[in-house]
Amino acid sequence: MFDTKYFPGALKFWQMGELHDWDEVTVHAMSHVMHYGSSVFEGIRAYDTERGPAIFRLKEHIDRFFHSASILNMEVPYNEAEIEAAIKLVMRENRLRSAYIRPNLYYGYGNLGLVPKFSKIELSVGCWGWGAYLGEEGVAKGVHCLLLPWKRIHKSQTDMGAKLGGLYVLSNRAGTYARRKGYDEGIFLNMEGRVSEGPGENIFVVKNERLKTNSESESILEGITRTTILKLAKDFGYETEVGPITLEELWNADEVFFTGTAAEVTPVTKITDGRDTTIAKEDCLIHRIGNGKPGKITLNMKNLYNEVVTGKHKKYDKWLTYVYSCMEEAERYLNEVSVSDNGRF
Repeated sequence: MFDTKYFPGALKFWQMGELHDWDEVTVHAMSHVMHYGSSVFEGIRAYDTERGPAIFRLKEHIDRFFHSASILNMEVPYNEAEIEAAIKLVMRENRLRSAYIRPNLYYGYGNLGLVPKFSKIELSVGCWGWGAYLGEEGVAKGVHCLLLPWKRIHKSQTDMGAKLGGLYVLSNRAGTYARRKGYDEGIFLNMEGRVSEGPGENIFVVKNERLKTNSESESILEGITRTTILKLAKDFGYETEVGPITLEELWNADEVFFTGTAAEVTPVTKITDGRDTTIAKEDCLIHRIGNGKPGKITLNMKNLYNEVVTGKHKKYDKWLTYVYSCMEEAERYLNEVSVSDNGRF
């Protein structure tokens, strides 16, 4: 029995055209992905709207999923429409009104040479309820971050636009290190000594009501939420800029916030400089951002983003993929039946 404490609402997952109970084990211990991290993935959110659950920017996520697969030389065994259908099916089978959705493409069982010549490529999709990634208190009051002692992997080493499973061990290490030190999250610099990103988030700085974020040239994944915030900020009259962010700009910002599918829009209110690991925590320099509270523009963007993803701005309805054809169908399925009686896609 797998405990679903951290996967609330998870009943079933989809794998290679079939639905499975959440407790079912389907990946062999000697699968290639278990040893080398040979996978690509997406993190996608669905939100409760007046028309039922809607998946935010699904097309963009699926497009990036295929791009990531191409970087790892993987042929996706399903087309875009089939993956979209599988995601909707999993949402319906788990009867979730809002959810975090995880498609994962990986090299399975076959061989354990570094090159997976005989390992089958497999695709799975799961979803579950997931609240604020950095905590509800962090969203409300802002998070305290640690400027990490390690640099972000450099753009010259890989395609930064791909979400490669194995590379996230670096994010794992960074996030775990920051939390063990007592901080909410970490922040990477890049090899040039400028601000890169968090372990799983992009960064915006605000100065004199101008929003600035950086680009792939700064060794970041140009996130879909980042792109969304840039678009929304421009549409609602804010000045925006995309360019390198120096440490001086970070320290002197009026506001700082993270963006990401999991993090959504999360204020950063304090940053401790932890680059020199020989300095005791209590002696590290702490930079308070602005007045130490979430700023006006950060809160405006957070609220606007929440309104857009929940369907309250019809202008951006093109970004929403509805799981059900209408609210009546949504209520019927959410409250009464499972959509599949034979467990097959």
